[in-house]
Amino acid sequence: MRRREFLKGSVVAAAAGLGADKAQGLVPAHNWGKYDFGSGPAVPDRLDQGPFPQYPPDAIIPGDDVVMTTTPSSDVVPNYGKGLVTYITADMGTEEIKSSDVPRAIEELVEFPLGQQLYIRPTWREVQPHRGRLELPAYIQQVIALSKSHNKRLGLRVQMSAPDYTHAPALPDFVLEKVPKVDLILTDKSEEKAARRYLDNPNGRYQPRFDDPFFQDAFKELVGLLAAEFDGQPNVEFIDTFMYGFWGEGHTWPFSNNPFPDYQTAERTWIKMLEVQLEAFKKTPLLTNTQPDFSRVGNSEMLDRTVRSNNWIRSDTIFIENEQIEALSNRPPWIGALIEAALPGRPPNPAEEIEGISPTENTISHVLDVGVNYWSLWNFHQISAKNLMQYYQAYPEPFHRINRRIGYRVRPSYIWTYRDHGYLGLIVGFANDGIAGVPGVLRVTVQDQEGRTLKSGCLDAGYPLPGKIRQAQLVLPQGTRFEGLRLKAEIDVKNMRYPVRWACHQKLNEDGSLTLRPNLSREV
Repeated sequence: MRRREFLKGSVVAAAAGLGADKAQGLVPAHNWGKYDFGSGPAVPDRLDQGPFPQYPPDAIIPGDDVVMTTTPSSDVVPNYGKGLVTYITADMGTEEIKSSDVPRAIEELVEFPLGQQLYIRPTWREVQPHRGRLELPAYIQQVIALSKSHNKRLGLRVQMSAPDYTHAPALPDFVLEKVPKVDLILTDKSEEKAARRYLDNPNGRYQPRFDDPFFQDAFKELVGLLAAEFDGQPNVEFIDTFMYGFWGEGHTWPFSNNPFPDYQTAERTWIKMLEVQLEAFKKTPLLTNTQPDFSRVGNSEMLDRTVRSNNWIRSDTIFIENEQIEALSNRPPWIGALIEAALPGRPPNPAEEIEGISPTENTISHVLDVGVNYWSLWNFHQISAKNLMQYYQAYPEPFHRINRRIGYRVRPSYIWTYRDHGYLGLIVGFANDGIAGVPGVLRVTVQDQEGRTLKSGCLDAGYPLPGKIRQAQLVLPQGTRFEGLRLKAEIDVKNMRYPVRWACHQKLNEDGSLTLRPNLSREV
């Protein structure tokens, strides 16, 4: 896409028309690394995270010794908040699934071994053809059932604009009959080829007046129904926020207009719609696209509020505007991020390699570079397990690499012990061998051999960071013996708690916890 040229033009237009207006909430472009998004989610039962000097005059603990260590696992370690996401549907609904037997093809996609999560992208019409209730189509019900039976959590987006759906509009009839539509206008004739797929599809040529009172009332009902069905459900990983335009990504590129009378109306409308979603989804993370505001509808304020509310972000490609790369790569460590970067919808072609690097390996390498939690397993407009398997078989090493590095991979790297007036103290140095921070708050619990909790508490939000050690102190009851204790981890996200399996080579218990035992050789 050549959205960058359009963005430059829209900035000039904005300066001319809105430069003196202070009413808008436009958030100027900024570096994310040192930007103040707040301190992150609340940390209950915060553990003391040091320092822990043991020598006078600063000593706060008596002398301690490292008695146990762990080393990185070479296995795939699935956990909530990370992984590869198998796309079941995306831009075209089930028409994108290339099979004469769609239900069986869906089963094969769910069973595809590299994917830990699943993803669907239905339209509003598909999930709510009539007011007052959800009516999920058979394929969505099938995916939900399979996600539970295969222990693969589900992410989804509901589209209000689906320009690749040629068989039906994205909006239900009860909305289309009441809400005015505005035709999209192409002013740059050099982009006519790019716009042809939308111009040739009557369902892709317009946008509704999102600010219409009827639309807003119907939208609020839809979000409430979706939240009642999906918010806080254990098999649901995340929900994409509704955004303006094509596929809900926040733009109608390459068209130059939007359906609103002015920028303030557009931004006010979309912030209101975001607030409806934030209010409804109190437990499941919402992901907002990092799309720059080419269409001038308030994306920057939506993205800012998403991060400040400790929800997550996403992008629809990896080779894209530098503004998106900045946001993804330098987001606060407690914010999860997803990259949707499709594989080609054709068989692998060795002739496409440049200096020995295939487009697939190039994509995977750059997904790793920005340090995200999720990556899409998706053949663009040619969805099938067979197509995915072809790419895996052609380039197995890059797929293995990303599956073993993506997201966070935490473990108790160092474990020190000390005795103080009969109390057993542990100082644990937690490592993260992944590429992303913990997308929430890591809770650590010490249990005895009978499973009784002796001490539980949390690290600061986002910690441990990749490539760094975060220490924490756990003081256990008098008389506690070190050997045989169990150290377990969980992640707290939006008042929900999920188990975390340690990403270490050393043997774990069935629940992912680590039994503590001395294992450090002193022959050094």
